[in-house]
Amino acid sequence: MPLGPPKQRAVLALLASRAGEVVGVDNIVDALWDGDIPQTATNGVHTYVAGLRRALEPGRSRREAGAVLTSVSGGYCLRMDPEQVDATLFTRRHARARRSRTGASPDEAVRWYEEALALWHGEAYSGVPGPFAAVERTRLRDLRLTAVEEWAADMLEAGRHAEAVAELSAAVSEEPLREKLSWLLMLTLYRSGRQAHALAVYAGTRKLLNRELGIEPGAELRSLHQQILAGHPRLRREGETTDPSRGRRHGGGTPDLSRPVQLPPLARGFVGRTAELARLEELLDDEPGGYGASTPIAVVDGPPGVGKTAFVLELAHRLLDRFPDGQLYVDLCGTGRQGRPLTASDALEQLLASLGVERSRMPADVAGRTTLYRSLLHGRRMLVVLDEALGADQLRPLIPRGSSCVLATGRRRFSGLAARDGAHVLTMGPLADHDAATLLTSLCGGRLRGQEAAVVRLVRLCGGLPLALRIAAEELAANPAVPLPAVIERFAAACAERESPGNREAALIRLVEWEAGSGREVPEPVQVDMADVRTVVLR
Repeated sequence: MPLGPPKQRAVLALLASRAGEVVGVDNIVDALWDGDIPQTATNGVHTYVAGLRRALEPGRSRREAGAVLTSVSGGYCLRMDPEQVDATLFTRRHARARRSRTGASPDEAVRWYEEALALWHGEAYSGVPGPFAAVERTRLRDLRLTAVEEWAADMLEAGRHAEAVAELSAAVSEEPLREKLSWLLMLTLYRSGRQAHALAVYAGTRKLLNRELGIEPGAELRSLHQQILAGHPRLRREGETTDPSRGRRHGGGTPDLSRPVQLPPLARGFVGRTAELARLEELLDDEPGGYGASTPIAVVDGPPGVGKTAFVLELAHRLLDRFPDGQLYVDLCGTGRQGRPLTASDALEQLLASLGVERSRMPADVAGRTTLYRSLLHGRRMLVVLDEALGADQLRPLIPRGSSCVLATGRRRFSGLAARDGAHVLTMGPLADHDAATLLTSLCGGRLRGQEAAVVRLVRLCGGLPLALRIAAEELAANPAVPLPAVIERFAAACAERESPGNREAALIRLVEWEAGSGREVPEPVQVDMADVRTVVLR
């Protein structure tokens, strides 16, 4: 079927990728033109749509409303089953294959992988111009290579190594710097009795890595090379391989490609923030998985102690099943053992180490580390949590490209990330009185049972800051023999002594900032006598 000029085909490609959805004219313009958008762009879109209607519904008169390509509230919708689109069908079959990998036998997963890969007939969106097609080509190409890797791992587990050689060889030729492909090809060749060919793959990969990136192969590839040289008997055993995407290990060569799981535990007694959680979940769900090369980003800002980290971790745990390739976590402010804020280069070093990159293989400069980090995450769905960021310049190199997701916290409002990077920014305030009271009573157990007046007073003294409430709860727990009114009066006196009019929030924030920023336990005098809090607030 003749579909007209290249940009007209690009319009069809975009609408087909979102079959059944309304795509705004502005979105279509952005998908077709990169850089300077001509003044005639909107009219051009209408012209291309008219041409597509003639091609898709040749018998329709101009006065009849389109049944296949319809106009809807400032945009257009292609009325068709999404599974009639190969890209969508491939993505769904790939997801079905991944779900099948939890079974005892790899055969069902292999079948689904082969059905997914059989949909490919050359390059995706070949000959289609525009930024949308360019991004989708990259995304789908990488997703296909990921599917090949997972299929090959299951073929190895099933003992069908010889059948996997041809497909893996083609994939390595296409993406020679992708070490996981080389690792799988080396093992399939070795198990097929082709030791020399397996060693040649290693030599070629090593030479290319040296020339292109100035690095040596990773530990997993070097380990497999040594085992092949030594003729390690375990390498020949069928059903023994490593399948990092399943998160389980088998007996053969053991590449260090395990799924990172780094999220800290949830805050005890998390309460409230229901509307904020629902809002960010909905916004992140609405992010397109393909076009719009921007990774979904949510940044939560607010004063210290307001509960940003607890909120983001709660959100992260709700999103876990959407990011099966793991979670990365970095404390950027240095409230941990490092004791100082991390530079972007420091943070990238930590992230690369978490992804199995040895220090000797890490590029020295930020640009090189950023490129390697994004390459390792490309095609993977990972959740990246960046806690206590100092600014947008620190965050940007840590944002991957593609289907991962970034959740970040910071004390400043990062408006630039919203404008330039499409981040969803949420400013967090103190807890509502009801939620603050619920948190305090849950932390204190029976100590505050039936003490509504005391709860109300403590909530007001703490200004609704969750960390201040936790400090108050710890103080109550540390002094079980001191009558409750006495503890509260000391706390109130300490606050009143050091606050100026209208400055209670600033005093509380300074207390919380000291505790959160030190990375240490509250000093013993503060734990024993709340009057000594004034020495902290003065700092």
